[in-house]
Amino acid sequence: MLSDPNRPLYEVKAGLFKGLAHPIRIRILEVLSGTPEATVSDLLRVVELEPSHVSQHLAVLRRNRLVVSERRGSLVFYRLAYPQVADLLHVARELLGEILHTTQQQLVESEHLPHITSPRP
Repeated sequence: MLSDPNRPLYEVKAGLFKGLAHPIRIRILEVLSGTPEATVSDLLRVVELEPSHVSQHLAVLRRNRLVVSERRGSLVFYRLAYPQVADLLHVARELLGEILHTTQQQLVESEHLPHITSPRP
């Protein structure tokens, strides 16, 4: 958790990344990064999961202080806790694009290498 001031920063960072370490949580954050706020119903339509599962993922995101919620009447609205969360997702997308590009280049270059056949006994 983020609350222990005696933990080394690398451990705190690892905890943050554990909070991000599920595709559904990433999807929820991506949705929230594209809108000022969304209701649970909005998120349910996008992620297409059972409400209890979405609730569990939202709880992890709240616990890691990535999202905040606000109840208004019978609706609960979620939004990113910090704009840097959207920045983090953007940087991750750019990094993955670079990794994919490099991998594709390496595959193309490997097609030009001579094929080595193993000798038959």
